[in-house]
Amino acid sequence: MIKIIFLTLFVTLLSASYRTNKSCSECHQQIFQEYQSSYHSKTYFNDKLHRKVANLAASEDHYNCATCHMPSAQNQKELANGTLKPDSSKQREKDAISCFYCHQIAYVKKAHLKNKIILTKQIANYKPTLYGSLKNPDESDKHTMTHSPIYDKYVCSGCHSHKRNTHGTLIFDAMNGKMDSKECIKCHMPLVAGKVEKMNKKIRTQHHDHSFNGIHNMSMRKKGIELNIHVKNKKIEVSIKNKMPHPLIIQVARLNYLQLNIKRDGKIIWQNYKKSPTEDKQGIFKIDFLGADGKPVVIPAFAYKRGFVNNIKAKETKKLIYNVPDLKDGDIITASMYVILEKPSCWKTLNLQDSSLKTPMLLKSKIYTIEK
Repeated sequence: MIKIIFLTLFVTLLSASYRTNKSCSECHQQIFQEYQSSYHSKTYFNDKLHRKVANLAASEDHYNCATCHMPSAQNQKELANGTLKPDSSKQREKDAISCFYCHQIAYVKKAHLKNKIILTKQIANYKPTLYGSLKNPDESDKHTMTHSPIYDKYVCSGCHSHKRNTHGTLIFDAMNGKMDSKECIKCHMPLVAGKVEKMNKKIRTQHHDHSFNGIHNMSMRKKGIELNIHVKNKKIEVSIKNKMPHPLIIQVARLNYLQLNIKRDGKIIWQNYKKSPTEDKQGIFKIDFLGADGKPVVIPAFAYKRGFVNNIKAKETKKLIYNVPDLKDGDIITASMYVILEKPSCWKTLNLQDSSLKTPMLLKSKIYTIEK
């Protein structure tokens, strides 16, 4: 009898009335609109690409991606072992990476396979307490709000640090051990104009942008790298500086490449590749995987080790040297870095229909004119 009473109290302490994304929008209108445009709002049900990868990575409909892509789901174990499938009738699952979930993060425990997120304990039938970086937050009839320096430091590292698959292969690597969430927030959640909430009792004029802009945003792409060209005799040196506090390639489906050419009298007389950027091994940046048999695999969940890897570490500068024909006065050298969201090896496996995922997007370009 004592055990039963204790269990009841324990469950009561850990349960709290879930606040949906829609309920958050009633007070935080601008923030909600920003969030709706972000990839945090995408989930198994509204992101075809994610659903394809998840289904191919699973066996017997296991959904192992739920811990990061559907964290509010109450049936994580059942989704992972295939007992249950994602259910669009459940709001907790439809809400993707929900407002309520992220603002309950109290701490993140470092672990080998992936970090473990620890949520604040809530008491049933009471207003939940949420965490954030805002000092002296406003009161609300839906929840209490607390400024947390721990939230600033750890909130992003639960999902955006690293991930190893069941074979122990590192398939995602974004944050090193010394990095904290403040660096993520500074770039991906800058302060923008607009009130935090509708009533705005404290007349705040700024809030952190919840669009979580990244590679899909043109202005963000331009900030990430720096290109420079140096010419000496019959050699061209292209230096590529990664200005970001994380590696150039994080999502392993991505492919970055350098296009380097020389124009003379309006015609290209030399380029670092003829047909495909993959011809230039030093100028292509990607992470490939191998299976147990040593053959290439596209889905990271099946990888036993890494294959070809060419990446640029956080704050690192790589120098690429090219032997070129004799250069003449007026020759124009152009170095351009591009990114493809889904590399060619993924196209066939995923049967991609969205051409934007295959289309190269410009990151940065640099022009150098020969003067003799």
